Amino acid sequence: MRWLDLFRFPPERRKAIWGWVMYDWANSAFATTVMVAVLPVYYHAIASPVLGDARTTAYWGYTASIALLIVALLTPVLGAIADQKGRKKLFLTAFALLGMFGTALLYFVYTGDWLKASLFYIIGNVGFAAANVFYDALLPHVAREDEVDIVSTLGYAMGYLGGGILLAINLAMIMLAPEEQKGLMTRLSLLSVAVWWFVFTIPLWKWVPEPPARPNPKWAGLNPVVAGFRQLAETFREIRKFSELLKFLIAFWFYNDGISTIIKMATIYGSEIGLKETDLIGTILMVQFVGIPFSLLFGYLAKRIGAKRGLYLAISVYILITIGAYFMREAWHFWLLGFGVAMVQGGSQALSRSLYSRLIPKSKSAEFFAFFSVSAKFAGIAGPAVVGVITQTMGSGRNGILAVILFFVVGLALLPWVDVEKGSAIARAEDAR
Repeated sequence: MRWLDLFRFPPERRKAIWGWVMYDWANSAFATTVMVAVLPVYYHAIASPVLGDARTTAYWGYTASIALLIVALLTPVLGAIADQKGRKKLFLTAFALLGMFGTALLYFVYTGDWLKASLFYIIGNVGFAAANVFYDALLPHVAREDEVDIVSTLGYAMGYLGGGILLAINLAMIMLAPEEQKGLMTRLSLLSVAVWWFVFTIPLWKWVPEPPARPNPKWAGLNPVVAGFRQLAETFREIRKFSELLKFLIAFWFYNDGISTIIKMATIYGSEIGLKETDLIGTILMVQFVGIPFSLLFGYLAKRIGAKRGLYLAISVYILITIGAYFMREAWHFWLLGFGVAMVQGGSQALSRSLYSRLIPKSKSAEFFAFFSVSAKFAGIAGPAVVGVITQTMGSGRNGILAVILFFVVGLALLPWVDVEKGSAIARAEDAR
């Protein structure tokens, strides 16, 4: 499949693909403005007078870990229910609205309200992360197997563009405001994310059809929650049949924990070592736009060298970035490392998503993507928590950041053991039953 083919599909299919892609445009505003750029800087500004710099960095890490833990506990059973009842879009909608609500509440956070900021961020992040489970589960329904790399990387590219545009607007609002209005403009920027997220989710609601239910006759007549838990237990038992999927998951747990830790901790780490707000947010903005062509490039590379080799390249670059972060002292170091992140962030996550979609049966996509999410979230708790504990113990985030290298090295060492062709054949055989 080529990029131009996306414009040649029949109207209904083309709308479904673009509706799905536009949700990445919509929710990436949360990832950029709230998770990575504006809120971490604002959190440091409102919390450090009360907590001090090192404790603020540590508490931000704990906040991120708590949000991940909640999502990890919620989504597996919901994924099973979504497959049973054909409710992937419904669950996506419910959690997206929860995320928008939590994000909007951040408007009411003022100096000293670090606990309130943590609570509202957790609500927003739970909605964001849980909705993504069901969003990802729609991928194998809107794209065929030979299209998933292209469609998945296009989603990440559009996410970079959408998130970058709103971040540019927010950056202008904050930087151009008089000093006494900067706090208000920051809070309005956080509120704008909720509005943006809602408006650009409308194409998905209108154009992406709800995939059909695949009820398991064994659970007929049971309460959906009970059936969901029983289906989840069966998934854990069945996972042994998907040997290549299990190998990939273990590798993914490690390297993705490294990626998510860098995303969540980079800006507040930069604040701790004294970088200016303009450099921190400006670098994140640069990442958004530089990441667009590189995300598309990884889609092309996947066709040429395979998704797995593309991941080897991305993880290797992340190892170099983490080493560089330990030695970072000047603002230009942060800009350079940000450029490195822009090269590989979207591509690594898009190829992980598309590779995983090849290894699972389509008929159980929500269930398996929920398992994908919960395993990633449980594993992802470790990275920010490790950075938080080491930072609080040693009084500096520098040693905590260095510890992230271990996650990348282990993931890179395990990935070659995954046989993608064998895993795809097992998934197709399960669908044919």
